[in-house]
Amino acid sequence: MKDTDIKRLLYTHLLCIFSIILSVFIPSLFLENFSILETHLTWLCICSGFVTAVNLVLYLAVKPNTSSKRSSLSHKVTRFLKCCIYFLMSCFSFHVIFVLYGAPLIELALETFLFAVILSTFTTVPCLCLLGPNLKAWLRVFSRNGVTSIWENSLQMTTISSFVGAWLGALPIPLDWERPWQVWPISCTLGATFGYVAGLVVSPLWIYWNRKQLTYKNN
Repeated sequence: MKDTDIKRLLYTHLLCIFSIILSVFIPSLFLENFSILETHLTWLCICSGFVTAVNLVLYLAVKPNTSSKRSSLSHKVTRFLKCCIYFLMSCFSFHVIFVLYGAPLIELALETFLFAVILSTFTTVPCLCLLGPNLKAWLRVFSRNGVTSIWENSLQMTTISSFVGAWLGALPIPLDWERPWQVWPISCTLGATFGYVAGLVVSPLWIYWNRKQLTYKNN
């Protein structure tokens, strides 16, 4: 494992974190009374757009997975359409899961769906960028000892940390604190965001710390 690969991973993650910071400050220059809490749904849309755009640009530039043999235009278009379908399926699946776990079915449906969108942005979009619309590759990466690169290792960590952050963010909702951030789904989206950022920070450091012990099948 080369230190240059870990540095590329670290710089990529730093830019992803920077995209979230931009989603907080740039809209406030153009939108009146913009804030994460008061205009939460607007921020969710903007943050999702920023993070998705940065992920697409970075993975196209860095190209951590260059094993694809077919590169015809029709194949690229088909792959893009499949990625869009996978992303929408992820959003609707998360929405259904949230409802099953107690989210309002009809009331606040838009809030629930946008929470599903932001969680899909933090989890599904990186999977699509790195692995493509390949369920077998997804199952391999998230199985035990299934990763074949530091990129897949970091993908594991950021995905899991996003889910854990979202789950932890739901814990304060039923508490009688009457805080504005306890309104559904603000605490959950903030928890998912902090979890995603934590994964982006911790994964390169963990990989660097354990670089001598990590081995991959394709190395």
